[in-house]
Amino acid sequence: PSRTMQRLAAPMFLLGLFLLLLVLIPGVGKVVYGARRWISLGVINLQPSELMKIFVILYVADYTVRKQDYMHHFSKGFLPMGTAVALVGLLLLLEPDLGAFIVIATVAMGILFLGGVNGKLFSGLIVIALTTFALLIHLSPWRRDRIFAYLDPFEPANALGKGYQLSHSLIAFGRGEWFGVGLGGSVEKLHYLPEAHTDFLLAVIGEELGLVGVMATILGFLWMTRRAFQIGRQAIAMERFYPGLVAKGIALWIGAQAFINMGVNLGLLPTKGLTLPLMSYGGTGILVNCVAIGILLRIDRENRITMRGGKL
Repeated sequence: PSRTMQRLAAPMFLLGLFLLLLVLIPGVGKVVYGARRWISLGVINLQPSELMKIFVILYVADYTVRKQDYMHHFSKGFLPMGTAVALVGLLLLLEPDLGAFIVIATVAMGILFLGGVNGKLFSGLIVIALTTFALLIHLSPWRRDRIFAYLDPFEPANALGKGYQLSHSLIAFGRGEWFGVGLGGSVEKLHYLPEAHTDFLLAVIGEELGLVGVMATILGFLWMTRRAFQIGRQAIAMERFYPGLVAKGIALWIGAQAFINMGVNLGLLPTKGLTLPLMSYGGTGILVNCVAIGILLRIDRENRITMRGGKL
C-alpha cells in the first residue's frame, strides 16, 4: 500500500546509502572492468545503484509531500534534498557510475519540479547539475576520450579504441535496414559488439528486426512512460499526492533511462553504461524494474478503488 511505502521511504533511502558505502569496501564490492558496483551474494550480484533508483523516487516524493510548504524556500526546502542527492552522487562517482548518477539526479529534479519547487531554484539546480557534469567530463581523461570518440567513431584510432562499441552498434543498425536480417540472425552479437545483451541490446534489435523493430521498441517505451504519467496525474487529481509523485517519478526514470540507452546505441549521445529497462539482461536491474511496474499497478489499483468510493 502507498501508506506503507511512504512510511518506509526514509529507512529504505538510508539502507541504500549503507549499501553504496558497503560496495566501496575492498573485498566486499566486486570489481568488473575497473568499476566496483556489485556485492556478490552467491546466486546473484547485488547492484546497490539500481536499488537506489527506486529508493530515491520513494524518498524524494515523500520529502516533497512533507515539505510542500517550504518548496519555495532554499534552506528549508531545496537544500536538504539537494544535499542528500549530492551525497548519493558522491558515492556513485566513487564506484564510478556516472550513468546511474545522471538518471538519479534527473529523476530527483523532475519530482521536485512536479512537486512545486520554486522556478528560480529549479533553474539554478539545472545550471549547477550541468556545470557539475561538464566538470566531471573535463577532469576525467577517459571520459573526454569517449566524447571525442563519440563525435567520430569511424576514425581509425577511435574505431579500434574508445569508439569500438559505437562503431559496431551503427554497423548493426546498418545491416538491419528496414526489416532486419531475421530473429536470431545477428552477426554483431557474436562477440563483435561488446555488451550486446545489456547496454547495446537496441543495436541487436535493429540488426535482427530492422527499423520496424526499433520503432516498435521506442513506441512501447513511449506508451509505458505516458501511461505511468497518467496514473500519477489521476492520483494527484484525487489528492493522493505521494503515490502520484511516485508514479510520475517512475515514469521519469523509465523514460530517461530508455532515452539515454537508445541515444547511446544510435550515436546521439556519448557511450554510457546504462541498460534498456525491462529488456536488457541483468539481475538487480530487471528485478528493480519489475518492482517499479508492481508499484505502478498498485497505485493504479488504489486509484480505481478510490474512484469507486471504496476505502484503502
